[in-house]
Amino acid sequence: MDPFFVRALVGALCVAGPACAQSQAGATLAPVIVTGNPLGATDLVTPAASLSGTGLALRSQGSLGETLNGLPGVSSTYFGPVASRPVIRGLDGDRVRVLANGSTLGDVSGLSYDHGVAADAIAVERIEVLRGPAALLYGGTAIGGVVNVIDNRIPRDRIEAMAAKLDAGHVPGNREGSAAALLEGGTGRMAWHGDLFRRSSGDVRVPVQLPCTNGAAAWVANRICNSSARAEGASVGGSVFFDHGYAGLSAGTFSNRYGSVAEDEVTLAMRSRRLAFEGEWRRLSGWFERIKVQASRNDYTHTEFEAAVAGTRFAQAGNDLRVEAGHRAWHSLRGVWGLQADGSRFSASGTEAFTPSSRTRQSAVFAYEELGVPWGRLDFGARVERVDVRSFADPMVPRFGAAMRGFSPASASAGALWNVLPDWQLTANLARSERAPRDYELFADGPHLATGAYEVGRPGLGVERSTSFELGARWKRGPHRFELNAWRTRFRDYIFLARTGAAREQEDGETLPEFAYTAANAAFRGAEANGRIRLLEGSHEVDAGLRADLVRAHRLDTGEPLPRIAPLRVGVEVEWKHCAWGARLGAERHARQVRVPLGELATPGYTLVTAAVTYRLTAPPGSLLAYLRVGNAGDRLAYSASSILTQSQPGRVPLPGRSVKLGLQATF
Repeated sequence: MDPFFVRALVGALCVAGPACAQSQAGATLAPVIVTGNPLGATDLVTPAASLSGTGLALRSQGSLGETLNGLPGVSSTYFGPVASRPVIRGLDGDRVRVLANGSTLGDVSGLSYDHGVAADAIAVERIEVLRGPAALLYGGTAIGGVVNVIDNRIPRDRIEAMAAKLDAGHVPGNREGSAAALLEGGTGRMAWHGDLFRRSSGDVRVPVQLPCTNGAAAWVANRICNSSARAEGASVGGSVFFDHGYAGLSAGTFSNRYGSVAEDEVTLAMRSRRLAFEGEWRRLSGWFERIKVQASRNDYTHTEFEAAVAGTRFAQAGNDLRVEAGHRAWHSLRGVWGLQADGSRFSASGTEAFTPSSRTRQSAVFAYEELGVPWGRLDFGARVERVDVRSFADPMVPRFGAAMRGFSPASASAGALWNVLPDWQLTANLARSERAPRDYELFADGPHLATGAYEVGRPGLGVERSTSFELGARWKRGPHRFELNAWRTRFRDYIFLARTGAAREQEDGETLPEFAYTAANAAFRGAEANGRIRLLEGSHEVDAGLRADLVRAHRLDTGEPLPRIAPLRVGVEVEWKHCAWGARLGAERHARQVRVPLGELATPGYTLVTAAVTYRLTAPPGSLLAYLRVGNAGDRLAYSASSILTQSQPGRVPLPGRSVKLGLQATF
């Protein structure tokens, strides 16, 4: 160990004593989950999780998928350390809706596994995850769940003074550095916000030697070839407050240049610009007592470079409008009615464009009602949508023709929360959800090198329908808590890529297997458990946590398992706190995944060990958090069962090896 680090640690221990009383004031507040209930209920019928404060700082990584990976029911597509999207209960892509403050994020990360999400965890306050169907509130692309990235770029509460936050991190093994700064203030009637961040990393270290080629040079190293990245962003925003609400605007930009781990010499340069409006009017007279309006404009582009030569360019511009109106309570019935409209124009140009330019327009109306009863609460609602998808002919690419399809999905759900005993709650959910096919599922026709396949859409695809049922039990007593959920979802016309058995020869002579978007009936089922118990109380606190999840998915016509499903996972963690100090030690076991489609490879099981040490000092007017986190402490070689690269390029992209992250957060 570095002698300088040892001396610094000893010095910190010497000053830790006086911080004991102060550190108690800096305890992390309970997370506030707003995504799953527009009426603000604290006890949700639908299972949800939230990351903020120290928990988010310790989990923060270069992609949204890897930041959330390991939460109950959540895994990752893992296309390297940057282009990894969340997978919820075995569903990914455009079945998991990624939102920014409740409105559309506007990127194209659902189109391809090598496309990153246009958000970075270092620049947000909180991330909320809603597990299970959320099509009622957020549309068909939330048929599997919702991830809501929340910041304060449009202040929703009055700010009377100046506040600032600084965040810095360093991972020596990956040559990674990150930094973020936030500054906001206000006068009571007005509030403003500004933030900026930057994150850069070299190739990620792994516990196996891998080959790498760059031009005429070739070498072998304990690195994932072409996994370096550099991301940066900035935003400004402000709000005006009046007696019955607020109205605000924000503008932000996000850029990311990163290597495609599937190809040694391909890099992607992404840029996203976002303009958002949000306003809420409260305590209104008449039937509706509250109206909230959100609108955003998103402009997204990314270009794929091969050996520094620009190739395929993807672009998408879209607008989003959401209006929620909360009506006055009628006896114990409260509710929100709303409408949502969004439209986007997508284009792809270049030699590797596998889907044509297209336009998608969607409009919807929805209603969500909540009925209080003596024993708990009943939730129910419905949503009706209209989705129009149009593709445009391209004279330069004869295989892309003009076509148009229209769909009318409808969704409904009902749930119940029963307060059985003071410490116990039971929940039940029933949801009928529908999703219109996406443009690429209908009109794709070309080589997709990220998946190593020639992809073909099916213009005749219909609406994808699912019926989900879930039962849950929750127990909470003081610092002790436990939650168990068991669920089952049955799909009619589930849309997925299936191998046709044919092959397509490309202009360079390479032959790619043909995959076509296919609809078949399918069933998903699973269970999630997580809990925490206080083992030791007093000046020394010791908590033990347990989490586990399981997903099973198969086609109903053939019985064949569906691809890229995470195996059984069981995790344990022990956390110790004393005054300003804290420590965590955890291990997560991933079982061997042998339930794979015919012709695919089983994924070996593995155990990952993590550890962290934290030091928090709270002294008005600010606080300081310093931490050291060790990931994959055993330097275990492992591969993700939910990553397509594990099948398309076996052995090429393992999970990261041992990493040590040093971090510092200061607020004042």
